[in-house]
Amino acid sequence: MATRILRNMLNRNPSILLKRWKNSDRDVTVYDPFQKLEKNKEAYLEVIKIFEGRDKRRRGHVEFIYAALARMKEFGVQKDLEVYKALVDVLPKGKFIPTNIFQAEFMHYPKQQQCAVDLLEQMEDNGVMPDTEMEQMLLNIFGRRGIPLRKYWRMMYWMPKFKNLSPWYLPEQLPNDTLELAKLAIERITSVDPGTKIVIWQTEEIEASIDKTWIVSAQSEAQKVLLAEQPVDDPLIVKGPYTVYLRDQTVTYFLLIGKTRPEFKDDTDPDDVSNIEKPPGIPGFIGSTKLPATKCTVHEQDDGTIVSVCATGTSSRDSLLSWIRLLEQNGNPSLSSTPVIFTLIAPPNDITLHEPQQTTEDTNSEKQLGTN
Repeated sequence: MATRILRNMLNRNPSILLKRWKNSDRDVTVYDPFQKLEKNKEAYLEVIKIFEGRDKRRRGHVEFIYAALARMKEFGVQKDLEVYKALVDVLPKGKFIPTNIFQAEFMHYPKQQQCAVDLLEQMEDNGVMPDTEMEQMLLNIFGRRGIPLRKYWRMMYWMPKFKNLSPWYLPEQLPNDTLELAKLAIERITSVDPGTKIVIWQTEEIEASIDKTWIVSAQSEAQKVLLAEQPVDDPLIVKGPYTVYLRDQTVTYFLLIGKTRPEFKDDTDPDDVSNIEKPPGIPGFIGSTKLPATKCTVHEQDDGTIVSVCATGTSSRDSLLSWIRLLEQNGNPSLSSTPVIFTLIAPPNDITLHEPQQTTEDTNSEKQLGTN
């Protein structure tokens, strides 16, 4: 009977459903609580407190946590453990704990558990190590058999192992000054030779320099001896820029590379003690300043001999030219008679391309050809 009445209504006025659909189609305005706020930690935590006090049942908590995770870098709190614990505290307590083995194995409340796992993964990506309070919070929310707690245990096994594994110390907060970052990068690169000295020069010391910037240069006494023994006919090569990572910061550096010495073939009997030569000593420090015939330094690689390393403020060709001249003035006089080749991977900033302008005769001839 009801279907017959509905069919008669549609036959008389078939636009009833269309009007109903048009009336129900309304524009939805999305409210973003993070939009009109100051970008700091206090404002971020205040939004979390407002969400917790708005509804006791915490409806929409998963969507709120995902939205808050996406805005962390904007507020500068992506490496703050307190903020991550505040987001975990948004999840309701006790409701997601499995009560039997089937719920535990089939991921009880999968949406909420995956949200907590994604939060822990973002902590791991940003190098934030959880603490025991985070473990207790996850235990109260998902129970001992929850997937987030297993993720926490794996993080606490591996993250302490990798935290202090690197031999190059870096502060928790890297300096914002590019000069200080360059010094940290050059110290990390040249740590293979303890005798390396790092100096800071200004290109203003060279009168013909165009770029007014700083240069962080590193060279050891052994590298000075290697540079002095380079053949004058063979050019030195400036290679770069190369990239070194300091956490989430990058620094570009350049290498001054010379020719590798030929392999030395020693046919003498190592067991013959009838004529023992005196040890030559340490080049540049004790005894002769000449290097021994065999390769004995870490600077002599298969593709060339690294005689110096630097990082400049602009990474331009003019700053590198000033670097070569400053090396010459500071204990490397052989650079005055040795050619240097610059092989930059990217063109410098001061190069511009000019299109050739056509003369009036060329334009007139083109117009005549177009009319014909």
